[in-house]
Amino acid sequence: MSRIVKAALIQATLTGGNPEEVSVHDIKKAMIEKHVGLIEQAAAKGANVVCLQELFYGPYFCAEQEIKWYDITEKIPDGPTTKLMQELAKKHNMVIVASMYEEEGTGVYYNTAAVIDADGTFLGKFRKIHIPHVQPGFWEKYYFRPGNMGYPVFDTAVGKVGVYICYDRHFPEGWRALGLAGAEIVFNPSATVAGLSEYLWKLEQPAAAANNMYYVGAINRPGTEAPWNIGEFYGTSYFADPRGQIMVEGARTTDDIVIADLDLDQIREVRNTWQFYRDRRPDTYDSLVAP
Repeated sequence: MSRIVKAALIQATLTGGNPEEVSVHDIKKAMIEKHVGLIEQAAAKGANVVCLQELFYGPYFCAEQEIKWYDITEKIPDGPTTKLMQELAKKHNMVIVASMYEEEGTGVYYNTAAVIDADGTFLGKFRKIHIPHVQPGFWEKYYFRPGNMGYPVFDTAVGKVGVYICYDRHFPEGWRALGLAGAEIVFNPSATVAGLSEYLWKLEQPAAAANNMYYVGAINRPGTEAPWNIGEFYGTSYFADPRGQIMVEGARTTDDIVIADLDLDQIREVRNTWQFYRDRRPDTYDSLVAP
């Protein structure tokens, strides 16, 4: 009998007002409320697992360099948003992957995804490894310390789940590390704009799915965000299967819940055809980790 997982990706436009006119806390509150409703909708559609977009409870604030955004950091798992996600996971019997702005200690902050099991148990977290600092307006080194927890894979109620965050997706080594650790579904919550990365959006992640023979859920926020207007966040969240085929795709400019039935048994079928893990030659790869 096939292992079918109904998986969902949530992409959502910014709500709560212009960051120049309202407090960061008001925006955070409005975005959390919006996502609670979207999670409810995903549950009503039968989703067993859902992943939210990068830094889901705010705008993509890295478009500027302002200390005020440090105020929306939280402890993970002891902060209120993680606790709320645990309650929602238990209520809906749903695995939740939620990307937040983590405070490890005073002045030490990470771009982090919390992974919560369907019974509400906090399973752990992934901290974004690769931190960009590029134009136009992706000033992430101002906000985030590079992740230091490796590439964990979480044994959830729906299977083995891994996470890679946004800019990480440009680095194939982490995709492979997640596969070697047993990942069956890897989520990549992102915030990325047209004109910069769109030509890569449907190349890299389907290729990662095919190269590593697992499912990839690629999430991107939609719309433009004032006052920065650094570009159009082009949505089009999608799932790619272990052959690298895009299964379903979301809207470009609007909120959307992208749902697909993932047959985890297809992973074995594909791996029995393409023996990439058997035929690896790690003894020849020393140069890949040279400084």
